[in-house]
Amino acid sequence: MPHAKLSLARRGPSTHETPRVHHGTCSCSDVANRGVGAAVGTNASDRGVFCGGRRRERRGHTVPPGGVPAWFAAIGWSDGRNIQIDYRWGGGNAALIRRYAEELVALSPDVIFSSGAATVAPLLQVTRTVPIVFAGVVDPVGAGFVDNLARPGGNATGFILFEYSLGGKLLELLKQVAPSVTRAAVIRDAALSAGTGQFGAIQSVAPSLGVEVSPVNLRDAPELEGAIANFARSLNGGLIVTSSALAVRNSGLIIALAARHKLPAVYYRRQFVIDGGLISYGPDIIDQNRRAAGYVDRMLKGEKPGDLPVRAPTKYELIVNLKTAKAFGLDVPPTLLARADEVIE
Repeated sequence: MPHAKLSLARRGPSTHETPRVHHGTCSCSDVANRGVGAAVGTNASDRGVFCGGRRRERRGHTVPPGGVPAWFAAIGWSDGRNIQIDYRWGGGNAALIRRYAEELVALSPDVIFSSGAATVAPLLQVTRTVPIVFAGVVDPVGAGFVDNLARPGGNATGFILFEYSLGGKLLELLKQVAPSVTRAAVIRDAALSAGTGQFGAIQSVAPSLGVEVSPVNLRDAPELEGAIANFARSLNGGLIVTSSALAVRNSGLIIALAARHKLPAVYYRRQFVIDGGLISYGPDIIDQNRRAAGYVDRMLKGEKPGDLPVRAPTKYELIVNLKTAKAFGLDVPPTLLARADEVIE
């Protein structure tokens, strides 16, 4: 097996999502996070890498904890032996992410892994030749990353975070856990095509569930606080939090606002519930990133990104926080608890 070079890039810190590698440079950006990058190369030089699940610092680049080396080892790639991985961590700083995108491409990697739209876009502005594997992107066609899902064309392919139909399931879940809800505020990033797409999916099922939905555009913390306070003045309200980097960046505030105004809230990823949110339903991010590592492996072995279809998630998880439900005065139906992949007590 040849010695490979990989770069990874991500938007921001996450203990659950880690960069994936491919032959060459790998960049990963997390749709809910803020920016990490890594590159794999032919020389096992001392570059910033994840090691042993602990944060390590090399050549001035700090990388977050993660399991990338183990995932690649499982499919025959060992960092420092037959693959070289470089990482970058943008910390949510758009200017830094752009700089790191340029750095990763300059390393002449075989592949770049990027988790999330916030890092894929800068990478594609820098290169249209280096293969890129992405994960956690909601709408790669709408964002212009690929021509279509079946035949991406170009130099990028990967895994979508979820299909828009998930939005309707989130509203159904809100009604199940809080049947009295007749109004739902949908927190979204309207600047993203994914933000309008998710809201449209929720809106399409709302009449059948007897719920009036309204968008809350997420731009900054003061605006969000004002919008939620205004929404909470009327009774029987609930929240749905859709996927965006801004939602992750403001996750603590969103959870606090839901608690302050006693608004049952449904989230699209488990970390919100781990941090005190009520309930979540969404893709298993770890599984998706492992699958992305498989695409990196295939590219390292000669396959072209334009020939590999963009894939949807195959595993979803339902997480319930009973402590939060009790604080809201909600009795979670036993049938819902029986379906849950994880119940926090």
